[in-house]
Amino acid sequence: MQTSAATQAPTGVAASEQLTAVSLAALDPQMQKQVLGERLYPLVNQLEPGLSAKITGMLLQMDNSEILHLLESREALVESIREAVEVLQSAGYGAEAGADAQTTSA
Repeated sequence: MQTSAATQAPTGVAASEQLTAVSLAALDPQMQKQVLGERLYPLVNQLEPGLSAKITGMLLQMDNSEILHLLESREALVESIREAVEVLQSAGYGAEAGADAQTTSA
């Protein structure tokens, strides 16, 4: 059927399929990070659209089990994104995004 091929990610894990450590283990390490990134990016983009690519890259440096936890726990994801934004701001990256956040909270 063409519909199942259309809903399946090119990595071999269906986009609607729940991602587990077992399903990840079936993939090679590079594909594991690809699949995790494909799941993580849209969630990060909802919360920090201006820095979503950079933050996703930072989060992908974490252990796969930690990334799976972020995908399962919105609270943990929000906290990790907040920490990443703080690191980026302290490094001077995306200072304009930080200035916007400070202006609205002042």
